Amino acid sequence: MKYSFLSFLLFLSCLSARAQVIKGQLVDENSQPVEFANIVLYSLPDSAYVQGVVSDAQGAFALNRYDGQGVLRITSIGYLSQYRECDGKDVGVIKLLPDVHMLGEVVVKSTLPRTRVKGDAMLTTVAGTVLEKAGTADNLLDKIPNVSSNNGSVSVFGRGTPEIYINKRKVYDSSELDRLAADNIKSVEVVSNPGAQYGSEVKAVIRITTKKAPGDGLGLNSRTMARYNKEWSFLEQLNFNYHTGGWDIQGMLYGWSGKSWSKKYLVQQTYLEQYWKQISETDSKSSGKDVSGMLALNYALNEKHSLGIRYDLSRNPGSEYTYHVPTTVYQDGLFNEESDSRNREYVQSTNHQMNFYYNGECGEWEMDFNADWLWKKNNNNSRIAEKSRFADEQIENRLISTFAENDNSLYAAKMVFAHPLFGGKLSFGGEYAFTRRTNLYLNPEGILNDDHSKIEEAGASFFAEYRRSFGEVNVQAGVRYENVAFDYFEKDERKDEQSKKYSDFFPSVAVSFPVGKVQFMLNYASDISRPSYSQLRGNITYVNQYSYESGNPFLKPTLTHNFILGTVYRWINFSGGFQHVEDDMVFTSGAYSEDEPKIALIKRVNVPAYNKLFASLTFSPVIGIWRPMFSGRIMKQWYEADTPQGYRNLDNVLGMLSWKNSLELPGGFVLNADVVYRTRGDVQNQRMMQDMWQMSMSVYKECFNKKLSFLLRGTDLFDTGKNKVKMYAGAVRMMELTEEPNSRSVSLTVRYKFNSTKSKYKGTGAGESQKNRM
Repeated sequence: MKYSFLSFLLFLSCLSARAQVIKGQLVDENSQPVEFANIVLYSLPDSAYVQGVVSDAQGAFALNRYDGQGVLRITSIGYLSQYRECDGKDVGVIKLLPDVHMLGEVVVKSTLPRTRVKGDAMLTTVAGTVLEKAGTADNLLDKIPNVSSNNGSVSVFGRGTPEIYINKRKVYDSSELDRLAADNIKSVEVVSNPGAQYGSEVKAVIRITTKKAPGDGLGLNSRTMARYNKEWSFLEQLNFNYHTGGWDIQGMLYGWSGKSWSKKYLVQQTYLEQYWKQISETDSKSSGKDVSGMLALNYALNEKHSLGIRYDLSRNPGSEYTYHVPTTVYQDGLFNEESDSRNREYVQSTNHQMNFYYNGECGEWEMDFNADWLWKKNNNNSRIAEKSRFADEQIENRLISTFAENDNSLYAAKMVFAHPLFGGKLSFGGEYAFTRRTNLYLNPEGILNDDHSKIEEAGASFFAEYRRSFGEVNVQAGVRYENVAFDYFEKDERKDEQSKKYSDFFPSVAVSFPVGKVQFMLNYASDISRPSYSQLRGNITYVNQYSYESGNPFLKPTLTHNFILGTVYRWINFSGGFQHVEDDMVFTSGAYSEDEPKIALIKRVNVPAYNKLFASLTFSPVIGIWRPMFSGRIMKQWYEADTPQGYRNLDNVLGMLSWKNSLELPGGFVLNADVVYRTRGDVQNQRMMQDMWQMSMSVYKECFNKKLSFLLRGTDLFDTGKNKVKMYAGAVRMMELTEEPNSRSVSLTVRYKFNSTKSKYKGTGAGESQKNRM
C-alpha cells in the first residue's frame, strides 16, 4: 500500500506544472558562472525580507514570482555586493566584480583562489587559480586548508580519514586521486562534520567537482612514474573515456611494482614481580606488485535520467615481506637472553567490486539508487626462524609457520529521494548491507591455537535531512537511524557473548551565515567507529617469540559528539572544534600469561570517556606569482592513561606548523616548496617524544597545449621524518618506539592526455562503512 502511495505522489509530481519564477544568472569578470552566491529579495519601500536563494553550478537562480516592487541583494565572498531592482521580470545575466584590496604594496585578489563557506562545507575554488598547476588531485588536496595528503593518504585535521567523492561518485581507491589531474578540477569542498545523509562512521567528507567535459569522442590519459628511495618503484597507468550521444564508456588499466624499507627500535618495560626490559631492532623490507582494472558503462536517457554499471578488479599476485628482529632481554637489570628472529611473509589478495546505479528526476522529485557487490580474499603465509641464547649459554632453535586466509563478501543497496518543501529541500532514504567474513588461522607447530571463525553482519539505516535558506542564513538539520546485528561464530557455532546488536540515532545540524564580510559556520554531529572485522577476530597471531597480537570480540564501538566552528574572512580561514569521545579503542599490552611474562599480548581495548579540543588558523593570499599558505594547528586532549606508575594525565598540547608555497615561473614552470613541523604532544595513550619536521619540493611543467606534463618531486629531502613515541600500554607495560620510515624519495611522473574528459558515471555506492571495515 505504501509503495502505491509513493508511486501516486511521484506520478502527480511528474504531471504538475512548475510555478512561475523570476530567473537570472551570475557570472564573473571572465563570464564564468558564479555558484553559491546569495540572492535575497526585499520589498519596497519597507525593505522587508521576501525570499532568498543560492545560485547553482551554472550561476543560475530562480525566485518565486513577486508582483510588487522590490530589490535584489546579491552577495558572494570575493565579489563586490550588488543591488538590482526587481519588478517581477527575469533579470538576465549579472556580472559580479572581484573585491580587490591592498596587502602592503601588493594587490591581492581574494578570488584567486578563495575558500568560503558553502552550506555544511568549506569550498575552495581551483579553476582559474594557481592550484590548477599542482599536478594531481593528490598534490592539490595537500594545498587545501585543513587537509593533508601524501601518496593517497588523505586526512582532515581534527577528524581523520575522509570519504572522498568525485562528481558525487565515491572514490574506490586512493590511486584515483593520483590519476585525476589538478587542472581538470573545478572546486573542492571539505565537510568536517558530515550530516545525516552520510554513514555514522564517516568522520569527514571531501567532495571534488571537475570541470565540464569538452565533448564527445575518445579521450586518453596515460601516466608513467618512477620513484627511488634506496630501491626503485615503477607505475604504469592508462585511462580512457569514450563519449557518444548518451553513452559514456570509461576504463582503466593499472600496474605497479615497488620496494620499500623501514627501521624501528622498540624498548618494552614490563612491571610484574620481576622487572623485564626488552630491546628490539626491526629491519623490514618489502617488494610487491599490484595490477588492477576498471570498466564502467553509463547511459543518459536524457538530462533527467541516467543509469550505469561499474566493475573493478584488483589483484596482488604476490608481495613478500622480510623482517630481521634481534632482541635482548633483561630481568631485574641482569642479562636473561638474546634472540635473532628472521621472518619471511608472503601475501596474495584478490578484490572484485561491482556497482549499479540509477539517477533521475520526475517533476520535482529526485531519485538516486545504488546497489553494490564486493568479494575480497587474502592469503598470508609466514615462516619464522628464531635462534635464542640464554644466560646459561644454552642455545635454542625453533621454526614457526603460520597460514591465514580471510574471505569477505558484501551485498548492499541504497535509495535516496529529494523534494522541495516549504522553500527548502527535503532528502530522505534508506540503506541495507549484509557482510560475511570468514577467518582461518593455522599454526602447525601448535604454539598458538588454530582459529576458524566467521562474522556475519546485517545493517539497515534510514535518514532524513532538510535544508533551507533564510536570506543569507543557511540551515541544515537531519537525523540518521542505524540498526546493526552482529553475529560471531566459531566453527559455525554462534557465540552469544560476542554477538551484538546496535540501535542508534545520530542527529546533525549545521548553520552558516555572514557577519559583514566574515562567513561563519556552526555545526554539530555525532559519529561512531565500529571495530574492523580484523579487530573483532578471536584468534592470536604470532609476531615474534616476545610479541603476540590478538583481536578482541568484546570491543564496543567508539561514539563521538562533535561541535565545530568555521570562519572565513577573505584569505584567512579559522576552524575549531570540541569532541567528547566515549569508548575509544586504543592499543594496550599485557603479559601473555603468568608463566610467560616476557611475552607481550597486544590488542585493542575500550577506555573511559574523555574530551578533545582542536583549532586551526590558515593564511592563503595570492601575491603576484606567489601563493603562500601558512597554517598553525593545535590539538589538546584530557586523557587519563593507566600506567605502571598509576594513572597519568596525557594532556600535553600537540602543535603543527606548515608553510607551503607555489610559484608560477616563466616558461610555464611551477615550483612548489613545502615545510611541515610537528611538536611534541599527546594523542590517546601515546606521547610524541620529539619534534619532527619535513621539507618537500616539486617542479611541474606542461607543454604541447597541456597534453604532456612532467612532475619532478622530492619528498622529505633531509630525511628528517623520524618519530619517537612512548605508549602507556596498561598497568604493567610501557613501550618506546623510534621509527625511521622510508619517507625520503625522488619521483618523476610523465603524463600524456588526449581529449581527456570526465566520466558521466554518477554511482555513489552503498555499504561504504562495511567496505572500509573489511
